[in-house]
Amino acid sequence: MIIVLLFWLSIRLKRYFCKVNNSHLDNYSLKQSALEYHPDIKNLLFLHLSNLAAINTQVSSSIVFALLCLLFFSYVISGAEVAYFSLTQKDINVLKTKQQSGYRRIINLLEDPKVLLGCLLIAKYFINIGFIIISNIFLGNLLNLEKTNALWVEIIIKIVVITTTLILFGEVMPKVMAAQNNIRFAKDLGPIIEFVFLVFKRASIWFVRYSEVIERRLSRKKGYNLEELDQEIDSNADNNTSIEEKNILRGIAKFGNITVKQVMKTRVDVHGIEKNTSFSNLIHQIGEWHYSRIPVYEEDLDKVIGMIHTKDVIPYINQPNDFDWRFLLRTPYFVHEHKMIEDLLKEFQSKRIHFALVVDEFGGTSGIVTLEDILEEVIGEIKDEFDEEEINFTKEDNLNYIFEGKVMLNDVCKTMHLNIDIFDEIRGDSDSLAGLVLELTGEIPQVGQVIETKEFDFTVLEVEKNRLQRIKVTIKAKNER
Repeated sequence: MIIVLLFWLSIRLKRYFCKVNNSHLDNYSLKQSALEYHPDIKNLLFLHLSNLAAINTQVSSSIVFALLCLLFFSYVISGAEVAYFSLTQKDINVLKTKQQSGYRRIINLLEDPKVLLGCLLIAKYFINIGFIIISNIFLGNLLNLEKTNALWVEIIIKIVVITTTLILFGEVMPKVMAAQNNIRFAKDLGPIIEFVFLVFKRASIWFVRYSEVIERRLSRKKGYNLEELDQEIDSNADNNTSIEEKNILRGIAKFGNITVKQVMKTRVDVHGIEKNTSFSNLIHQIGEWHYSRIPVYEEDLDKVIGMIHTKDVIPYINQPNDFDWRFLLRTPYFVHEHKMIEDLLKEFQSKRIHFALVVDEFGGTSGIVTLEDILEEVIGEIKDEFDEEEINFTKEDNLNYIFEGKVMLNDVCKTMHLNIDIFDEIRGDSDSLAGLVLELTGEIPQVGQVIETKEFDFTVLEVEKNRLQRIKVTIKAKNER
């Protein structure tokens, strides 16, 4: 309906301009004829032509004003796409603690992000279409090259001017500004976005609903999702199939969707050796830790300079304390924390290595990942003679579990027999249970503080040096699996 109205408006405006121009020419001819018969009519004719010029100027001003308004709305909506959807879960949790109406408006709009995004896209396309149509009319009358042989010049000028204006003021500038200060942009222009949301909400819900239907049908053609695979494994397994065999099948199915960050040992659990350590201390640390490969760093773990292998040290074990062992260092292998373990396994096989250092987006050390960590995702926990039996959780009943804060979220899901993506709606970038709680609170919680969500209650049981040591997770009764 809006597009039809825009086309109708452009046609009416075009006809009006033509009528004004024709009227101008007819009045000019009338003026010449009238002056031949009655010179006294000259003043009336000039007055009439002045009124026509004023009307023409008024229409042009109205069109320019309409174009500026459309460009402003395009600017706001394009910036809102970046401002609202670049907010992390941590930002949202911080905004929930604020009482100002502007921040509350942001939280309310993000309650259904798919519908909000649909409203912004629908509004932007309508506005850009209207801007293109009205700009085409305005530039056509401004250039007035239709009656010449330079019609192609007019087309090129229109394309360049309209495209440049929309890209610069409707895409690049607003998105750059919104990316630099997303919270302020979303807050200051929130009333306009709320108005757009209310206008296009029904249309957006309709589009989102049918897009999800199409997506589900396409996903069925491509294969099963993880939840369907779990159901297939349970339904097709016979009585002789053990729980371990089922878990292996689930691990194989989910293997391609797991990142290094989800299986790595975090930095706080990584042991390393400073490069200036004496040889006797090196031998002592190797004997105490029982690791076959140890990172060697300079100053701190963010500057790892090499790897020391225990088997390389054994031939020199009887050397004196001043023995320079640094020539034994091997080149470390670095991987990004968002790398898929499926790809890392192939690299381990091709490079014949078992150990990698995990780095974050700033180049700092996030942790380590080994071949054993990857294999455990398929075949389950691997224990050797040096592994200590650590109790990472305590089960009080089917609804209450106590975990160490450093436990990874996917391990929490496995322990509590929940879907592996159950925390995706409330977590941001965190992968540990403590990180999730910190994101939800936006600050260091106090001992005994309860953090409530839609499906879980998190109770902080122990805090040491700003680290959450123990957390109780309570499943609300309706979500018991």
